[in-house]
Amino acid sequence: MESISRISNLLESARELTLDAAQAARSSRSTTRSLPTAQLKKLLDSRNDREVLDGLRRVISMMYRQQKTLPFFSSVVKNVASPNLEIKKLVYIYLIHHAEQEPDMALLSINTIQKSLSDSNPQVRALALRTMSGIRVPVISQIVSLAIKKGTVDMSPHVRKAAALAIPKCYRLEPNTLPQLLEYLTTLLGDKQYFVAGAAVNAYMEICPDRIDLIHKHYRSLVKKIVDMDEWSQLAVLRMMSIYARKCFPRRTRTVKSQDKSADLQDFYGEGESEPASEGERVVILDPDLVLLLNGIKPLLQSRNSGVVVAVARCYADLGTPEYTKTAVGPLVALLRGAQDIQQVALYNIVSVCLAYPESFVKYASHFLVRATDTAPVWELKLEVLTLIFPHSPLQTKSLILNELEHFSRGTNKSLVREAVRAIGRCALADPATAPRCMRLLLGQITSLDGTLAAESLTVIRHLIQQEPQAHVGTVIRLAKNLDSATDPQARATIIWLVGEFAGLNGEDNIAADVLRILLKEFAEESEIAKRQIVLLAAKVYLHHLNRTTEAQKVDEDNTEPPPNSEEHPIVRLWNYVLLLVRYDTSYDLRDRTRLYKALLSVPQLATLMLLAPKPAPQAPSPSETRKGFLLGSSTLVLAGGGGVHGLRGYEPLPDWVEEGREPDPKLRAQDGVPNEYGEEKKAIPAARMLGDSSSVGAQGSRSNGLSASAGTGAKTLDDWLAEDEEEDQGEEDAEEEEESEEEEEDEEEEESDEESEEEDEDEETDEELDNSKAELEGFLNG
Repeated sequence: MESISRISNLLESARELTLDAAQAARSSRSTTRSLPTAQLKKLLDSRNDREVLDGLRRVISMMYRQQKTLPFFSSVVKNVASPNLEIKKLVYIYLIHHAEQEPDMALLSINTIQKSLSDSNPQVRALALRTMSGIRVPVISQIVSLAIKKGTVDMSPHVRKAAALAIPKCYRLEPNTLPQLLEYLTTLLGDKQYFVAGAAVNAYMEICPDRIDLIHKHYRSLVKKIVDMDEWSQLAVLRMMSIYARKCFPRRTRTVKSQDKSADLQDFYGEGESEPASEGERVVILDPDLVLLLNGIKPLLQSRNSGVVVAVARCYADLGTPEYTKTAVGPLVALLRGAQDIQQVALYNIVSVCLAYPESFVKYASHFLVRATDTAPVWELKLEVLTLIFPHSPLQTKSLILNELEHFSRGTNKSLVREAVRAIGRCALADPATAPRCMRLLLGQITSLDGTLAAESLTVIRHLIQQEPQAHVGTVIRLAKNLDSATDPQARATIIWLVGEFAGLNGEDNIAADVLRILLKEFAEESEIAKRQIVLLAAKVYLHHLNRTTEAQKVDEDNTEPPPNSEEHPIVRLWNYVLLLVRYDTSYDLRDRTRLYKALLSVPQLATLMLLAPKPAPQAPSPSETRKGFLLGSSTLVLAGGGGVHGLRGYEPLPDWVEEGREPDPKLRAQDGVPNEYGEEKKAIPAARMLGDSSSVGAQGSRSNGLSASAGTGAKTLDDWLAEDEEEDQGEEDAEEEEESEEEEEDEEEEESDEESEEEDEDEETDEELDNSKAELEGFLNG
């Protein structure tokens, strides 16, 4: 019979599974097809769980398609008491979505949801707590608070996690419940389950991120649990720990003095006198609890979540020493293997770290070579990283970077060409030893038919020349010879400006006047930007001629009259010719500039100050210099850093380091016991208990020696200690005598018991012999 009933049960379960599969397949095909309202209500009012489940699925599908589902509120909510877990889930989803629109009817389901808080299934309890906190009706705020209180002490960690996640919802619903919620939060922060503690930290960061007093006693346990938490909890804990560390651990530094190695060797062999130590460097001294945090989060660098890796790098950069930051370089570079959007965000953070520690990225130079599939933001950041690590790289890596930049500077993508040429210029400025090679590379590109390449190359060359003007006179002459082949207006304007800057060298032997003569032949065909530089060149050449003439007059003091035929000098004639050409030019801006120069040259001293003043050497900083100071991993670093604005709305930087002497007491982070080397806890015994409680001594009076002074003062004297030692010795002797007497008594008892056992054995042997003899006699008589 049992086998038949068992077979029937198996058949029934198979039938149920078949019906469920068919219903699921049918619903997957027909859920998108809407049914009439009456038919849907009929499904929701049915007593069959399959039909109710089908109706709920259709209603939820309509709800997410932005269709009207409010008319089904009463039909849906009355299924809240169903024992079917799938039905409960769908009803809760519908209830959370529509509770604000029908608050009165939603309140009717609160009692049923409260009953679910006492269900034997922890999944049902957690689901009920999550739903109750999600119903945004302010009237039930106290009920939600009581439900959270009940969930805080629940046996199931999943319910406690739901309670932690419900705390910020209850706070948003009614901020006045904050004191109660803080009590629950304090309990949940110390939970032994890591995922409950992680959810509690999320709630903490949302409702009270400034209450660091709640974190003190849970600090060390959270550091140990962070490795096991989920990614979102890890991000919350890392953000919280960054703020906590700045507010609780002062930044201490110490000067480390290093001596000369040769002096140390002489002292070792006794061949020289010790010399005073040289001035050392400042070294950061980290707090032990901060070291515990920095070492505890090191395994998170291997996380599969890129956000966690960046968060750990942020902690190292903002809290740790350079050694810690360098350990995060490899994991940050590994993020470049991800998708393009992750690559771009990772590169922003890599550039931010590279600005501070460029030498750490040298060995990863090959990872920053531009690929054909890279988007514009990605290759811009890669080129920036290459220029940052260039001065710290070996010769082989420098050659690789320059070859890479030269290749892309001759490409077809104009924006890539422009950035590659600028990168070459930044490399030359950062490493003067490679500046000649970079200059030769750029000079070879000024004759290119690509106007973008020629103009950018000349701009970079101008920056390099202004760094050391006296060393590049030959370069300017070479540029002037290539003026006929330069067709780009910006390129021609740059060359003309450089010639004007060097117009004062070598006196009359300068090429500036001859270059001006050649340019004026086709002045009308020049572009407006080139015409401006030609007029400026003419003004500088004429001003230098005036200054030389004035100096000659000062030397020849006897000749008070101006030199003969001064108006017939070629430079004067060139200047007058420029004025004549510009008078009939169509550009009013050019005409105004020329009139300004003419008026300025009437006072040579003022014109010298204005036109011939030394120009500061231009700097070409990295494009990401404006992003310095923004937190790693923040959206401001990616979106607003390069725009020169003060960050996006809502950006909050880390607080400053707490001043030494104002930090919280480190004892607040100590737990109930002191951890020993085995990870266990041993009770901390105070010194008063180890040496004897003075108060107890005073209360009990004097010891056996009869000294009352110790009793009056409450302190032990030497006689008291000696008396206690004698008492202990006498007690040990008495104990040894008692143990010896007890051992003798035990020996005597054992001997007596042995004798008794031997007598009993003998009696048993005699009884057995008598029984055997009787049995033999009876057998003989019967035989």
